[in-house]
Amino acid sequence: MVADAAIIQEVLALVPQQQPFRFIDEIISLNEEEIIGAYLYREDEFFYRGHFPGRPITPGVILIETMAQIGVVAFGMYLLSCQKNVRPAQLNGPLSLFSLADNIEFRAIVYPGERVIVKGRKIYLRKDVLKVDVTMERESSEVVCVGQLAGMGVAK
Repeated sequence: MVADAAIIQEVLALVPQQQPFRFIDEIISLNEEEIIGAYLYREDEFFYRGHFPGRPITPGVILIETMAQIGVVAFGMYLLSCQKNVRPAQLNGPLSLFSLADNIEFRAIVYPGERVIVKGRKIYLRKDVLKVDVTMERESSEVVCVGQLAGMGVAK
């Protein structure tokens, strides 16, 4: 079943990362098998000042963090609510933590001002551990980064 706009907003509200370390602007599509989300890397992001002065590019660890916030944290919150048969807002504050990055491959550079699309497809969800195949693309569908990420739900 595809999540409606209200459910998507509840999931976004549960993502614990906040500015300046929140890398999820929207969830485009969400169901029990996959998530699609987006983020625009603004030209004034804090990390561009030092990476690299005069020729800023988005650090690989930030690309992975973006994929994790969308593909593991937000997706995990939604799947946990489905598993418990409650609305996401009723979860009462579980914290979803990113715990694994495997087979990460960077294929392109992301520059300030670019919007990326992150697609996550569930591999498995077992005992509050979620493993996902994740792909980051430019809006043109050019693949920027791929890999597998995992995370776990932790009670606050």
